[in-house]
Parts: sequence; structure tokens; C-alpha cells
Amino acid sequence: MIVAALLSQLAPVVVPLVTRHIIDGPLRAGDRGALLPLALLVLALGVAESAMILTRRWVMTRSALGIETDLRDALYRHLQRLPVSFHDRWQSGQLLSRATSDMGTIRRFLGFALVFLVVNLTTFCVVVVLLLITYWPLGLLVLLTGLPLTWGSLRFEQRYRVASRQAQELNGELTTVAEEAAGGIRTIKAFGRRKLALSQFLAGAQRLRGAELRKIRILVLFLVVIETHPQLVLSLIVLIGGYAVAHGALTLGSLVAFVSLFLMLAWPIESLGWLLAQVQEADTAAARIYEVLDTEPSIVDREGATTPSHVDGWLRFEGVGFQYPGAAAPVLRDVWLTIAPGETVALVGATGSGKTTLTTLVPRLYDVTAGRVTLDGTDVRDIPLADLREIVATAFEDPTLFSASVRENLTLGHPDATDADVAEAIRVAQADFVHDLPWGLETRIGEQGLTLSGGQRQRLALARAVLGRPRVLVLDDPLSALDVHTEALVEEALRRVLAGSTALVVAHRPSTVLIADRVALLTDGRISAIGTHSELLASVPAYRELLASESELASALEEVHR
Repeated sequence: MIVAALLSQLAPVVVPLVTRHIIDGPLRAGDRGALLPLALLVLALGVAESAMILTRRWVMTRSALGIETDLRDALYRHLQRLPVSFHDRWQSGQLLSRATSDMGTIRRFLGFALVFLVVNLTTFCVVVVLLLITYWPLGLLVLLTGLPLTWGSLRFEQRYRVASRQAQELNGELTTVAEEAAGGIRTIKAFGRRKLALSQFLAGAQRLRGAELRKIRILVLFLVVIETHPQLVLSLIVLIGGYAVAHGALTLGSLVAFVSLFLMLAWPIESLGWLLAQVQEADTAAARIYEVLDTEPSIVDREGATTPSHVDGWLRFEGVGFQYPGAAAPVLRDVWLTIAPGETVALVGATGSGKTTLTTLVPRLYDVTAGRVTLDGTDVRDIPLADLREIVATAFEDPTLFSASVRENLTLGHPDATDADVAEAIRVAQADFVHDLPWGLETRIGEQGLTLSGGQRQRLALARAVLGRPRVLVLDDPLSALDVHTEALVEEALRRVLAGSTALVVAHRPSTVLIADRVALLTDGRISAIGTHSELLASVPAYRELLASESELASALEEVHR
């Protein structure tokens, strides 16, 4: 691409030299026969220039888009490797702007600015050498008048870099505002806050507009300088060159060639502002992209991690502690808990006691900061992540569904699942409503599954978790959005599924607790009591008080005494 651009730019450089030869040779001597070969040479140079321009644009399109694709793939792949804690800290809009607008900036730089910086610099050097050879006093004048322009370019770069960074950051913030408003449109409409959402967006758009206008003002001021510079220098060249021709120090052909060569510097000089602006924008975009790419994943496979040949399902929390980065105090402290193969343990506790955090440590969405979590005696950090997350299936209280078909959402963790496996998972989760959708399992359910009710989304997430009968099942209050009748049917089916899996179930409803073999009470980040539901009701006042806060205490007690 650069070679083609150089050839297309340098081919016209020969034309002024041919012109000088025509003026000082055949035209001066009246030799018309010598004009044809020279005219054909100029024509050949024009054809060569056109061919090189075509080649440059064809190669530029393929290479620049190819590099952008590779870089975007690398960024997205890296985002998938980064831990949940990274995504907790970063605004999704900032990540989105890096993966879209910043990538476009890099592509434009690689496909245009980088090429023409090299080409224009080379053209400038070649033309200046030819100017000095043609008539060195005027060539020296061109060089000296370029010094103020160089100083101005350095000042422009410093100011434009700051303005460009600010505009790109504000663009990321505006993207976040738009994304959050789109994702929360139901809440915004339900609370009648459309004007508030609009005002927030408009305020962000105004800040972005101001930043973009600052960029434009800086760029326009510099463009005025570099547009004016060649015209002033050209007037000096004509004045001094005409004087030299009149006194015989310079031939007319040489003056015409000198002016033609200098005019070839007009594009490199005039394009300098745009090129430097693109350089600064690309520099800022690259810095923003590498803020992400340079972040090392903190949850990775340990050296020597091995795939277990057989999994029984012994799950142990051994002195587990966990503290979120930047938090003042740990969420979990010295947690000890053993779950036998095929056993179901319900985890109960007040809001903020650390129940959900504890469940995220099993599939290594987060890593413990103290102690360890083991599976069949092996630290889960010594099991490859891909294998661990095949062994451990998880369903969250707030289910995440994707803009894909029902089948694709269900088989997310088991793409090779058979129709029989899918049907069984649907039956267990009481998600038969999928067959009533317009295209059954092939129905696309929309972004975040918002075309479904909360209970339907939760049942699909539960079906996805139990698909394939995983050895270890982690359920974070999976039935909270279900009505009493559906909950009873799901619990009955779950009992059969849980009988073959090691299960840790976060429970808020007493009815959910009843499907567990044992119950662990989590208080202020510690396991304060463990036993059967009946034992804890009889002997642990804190457990009774916790269940008393739920309206279902009476029905739970009736179930215990049957």
C-alpha cells in the first residue's frame, strides 16, 4: 500500500522536469518533432499514476479493514477473558465506544493518515532536493519558511491531543447513558421519567458537542496557517524567480519547473493539519484500547492445572474469605462448609450476608482472597476454567438471556445437547410455555428476554442450568419470580434432579429450603449454624427470626410437622 502510494505521488514529480526540458529545449529551438516523445512520456506518467492510485485504494481497503477486524477480535476475545470484577468497574458504554468508534479511528489512521505521513514526508524530501538542485537560493527559502510551520505543528499536536482525549471520553460516557436508557426503558416509562432521561442525554450530548467544537477550533486555526503558508511562499518564489530570469541567473523553463515542483508541496503541506489531527485521534484511541488490552486477567488457569478424570462431587469451603477490591471490609470470613455428592444444601441469610458472593466462588467468577474451595479435594483453581465450568452449572436470581432463539439460550453451556435433553430440562423447569411461542424453540426472545415475563425468564435460566444433569449445581434463589403453584411443580421436579447432583441453593422462601437435605445459616459472612430445617427451627433463634420475616413461615411450619 505504501509503495503504491509512493509511486502514485512521485510519478508526477517527473512531469515538471520534462516540462523544463520542453520549454528550454524543443520550444526554445522550435523543434516540433521532439515534442511527441516528451508528450507520450507525460501521458505514460499519468497512466502509471492512475494505476498506482487504483492499486493503493484496493490494497488499503483490504489491509486496513483486515487490521481493524483482527484488532476488534482481539479486544473482544480479551474482554471475554477478563474477570467479572473488571466488568463491575467499567462502564459498558466505555467498552462499547472502544470496540466501535475507537476501532474506526484506528482503521482510518492505518488506511490513510499513516500512509500519507510516510508518502508526504518522502515527497517533501524528494521535491526539496530537486528544488535545491534547480535553483538553490529559492530552495533554501522554501526550507527556511518551513521552520515556523514546524513549530506551529508541534504546538497544534499538544493542544489537539488533550481535546481529542476529552471528546473520546465524553463519547464513551454518552454511549453509556444511551445504553442504560435503552436497557431500562420500562423503568423510565413506568416512573414517568422520560424528560429526566432525555435531559441527561442532552446534557451529555451538549458536553460532547462542546468538546468536538474545541477540537474543530484548534484544527481550523491551524488549517488557516497551513493554507496561507504555501500562497505566501509562492508569491515570494514568483517575485524572486522572475527577477532571476530577467537577469539571466535562471532559465524560464527552470522557473516553471521550480513553481510546478513547489505546487506539488501544496498537498503535503495543506494535508498536514488533517493528518496530524488523525494521528492524535488515533494515538488517543490506541491508548484507550490498550487500557483494556493491557489489563491482565486475574482469573486464569494455574500452571499445571489438570482436567479431573472423574468427578464425585465433594464440594468443600475451607476457611474461605473474600473481600471485593477496594472494599473496606471482607464479605466472607472463615467459611467452612462440606457438601457431599448428591446432597443439597440450602444457603440462607439476611440481605448482604454474602450468600450470592459465596456461590460465585464455586465456578470462579471470583477467586477467594483467603482459604480455598475444593472439588473432590482439588482446589478449584487447579482445575482448568473450561473444565470447571462444564462441571459446575449456575443459575442466577436475575437471569440473563440473549437475543437469540429459545434453543440457543437453553443450550448455551451444552451446544451438543440432544432434543431429549432439552425436553427434559424444559419439563424440570416447568417451562412448557416455550412450545406456545410463535416458532416454538426457534423463537427469538429479544434482547435480555424482555418479551417474556420474569417467571418465564427465570424458568428458562433454570432449565439451562439443569440441562445435562451437571455434577455440581449452584442455584442463586432460582424460584423467586415464580407463583406458588408453578413453584411447587418446579420443586417437585427439582428434587429428582438434585438427587443426582451436588447442589448449593441460595434460598429466601421457606418452601425452597424444604427441598434441601441440610440448611446453612450465613450471618455476617460466616456460617453460624448448619443442620436440617427442623433442627435449625428448633434450636437457632436467629434462623426462626429470619424465616419469620417471610410471609410463608406458617406454611413452612405446617410442612415440617406433617
